[in-house]
Amino acid sequence: MSKCEKQMKIPAIYMRGGTSKGVFFLEEDLPTDPIERDKVLLRVIGSPDPYGQQIDGMGAATSSTSKVVVISKSDQPGCDVNYLFGQVAIGQPLVDWSGNCGNLTSAVGSYAIYRGLIDVPQNGVATVNIWQKNIGKKIIAHVPMKDGEVVELGDFVLDGVAFPAAEIKLEFIDPGADDGDTDGGAMLPTGNPIDILRVPDVGELEVTLINAGNPAIFVSASSMGLTGTELQGDINSNSELLKRFEVIRAHGAVAMGAAESVEYAMTKRQHTPKIAFFSEAANYTTSDGKKISSEDINILVRILSMGKLHHAMTGTGAVAIAAAAAIPGTIVSRILGNTMSELRFGHPSGSLRVGAVAENEDKGWVVKKVVMSRSARRLMEGSVLIPKTIE
Repeated sequence: MSKCEKQMKIPAIYMRGGTSKGVFFLEEDLPTDPIERDKVLLRVIGSPDPYGQQIDGMGAATSSTSKVVVISKSDQPGCDVNYLFGQVAIGQPLVDWSGNCGNLTSAVGSYAIYRGLIDVPQNGVATVNIWQKNIGKKIIAHVPMKDGEVVELGDFVLDGVAFPAAEIKLEFIDPGADDGDTDGGAMLPTGNPIDILRVPDVGELEVTLINAGNPAIFVSASSMGLTGTELQGDINSNSELLKRFEVIRAHGAVAMGAAESVEYAMTKRQHTPKIAFFSEAANYTTSDGKKISSEDINILVRILSMGKLHHAMTGTGAVAIAAAAAIPGTIVSRILGNTMSELRFGHPSGSLRVGAVAENEDKGWVVKKVVMSRSARRLMEGSVLIPKTIE
């Protein structure tokens, strides 16, 4: 006999931010107990799904679309709203709260305005000061306004997104970790721009371990037998290569103090650190058939997210890349041939410009700010529905 049980409604907005999309909630609309909250969010997204499709939820079976955001008013000095990001695993009952989503950051300011959490100008640009709770950092979003409403449509083109929209400028303030942080330590956790990582069944590998935006592990494409021009099909169809990337990522997480063990990194901390590979600028064809000339970019980069090659670039990955480009001796600056405060890199869907302000202080290199532009748009407003009783 089937259950005659009604569903419950939770107010939500489904939003695209950058090259990701997720379900946005007010903190007050979710359970206060973290365990119960995660059960609700898993059910909203449709995880865990043994079929890997998230058919019975709002997720779309990729790392870019299996995401949740929780927003509240902030009591942090100089901040308007708190932003908490959850990366929802597809096949496991796991919401990973270990890091930020830089892409969805671009939708946080707009969401806060939609929900009436801040006062904004009728016209011009609304400055939204965001406290990113996952990593304890401030981000400033500059949201265009007209007649008291967020401007969503425009002609700003973001590679990896099919349609143009209004440009939203983001400033990631002091994105590198501080010496007092417990989650990965300083921006260069080992103090070295390059370390030798010893990985069983892989061997010794040169890596840059960096904590900016999110923890990240950078390697050269050549060290993995790759060119840097690969697209999703080239990487994601190679299960052995993906396993090698994951074991390197897990060992790198331990080396930079972001995970207590390799097993923990592989089972409980899948969202961060990210792992990316780099190569010298070269001509290549993007996933949608565009021709990218080596003359129009400074470097090639591909980043993996939740065990798969990302179709474009993670926002926090771009932050870490900008930071590494500005610091001498990293994998990135070495491939570039010099440090760069502003660069354009090629990714599977096109290219992205990003800039960093870095200074060499007594305690080492410090990145004061990383700047980039993204876009965001509401896709649906209303409520999500889930069973009142969740197993």
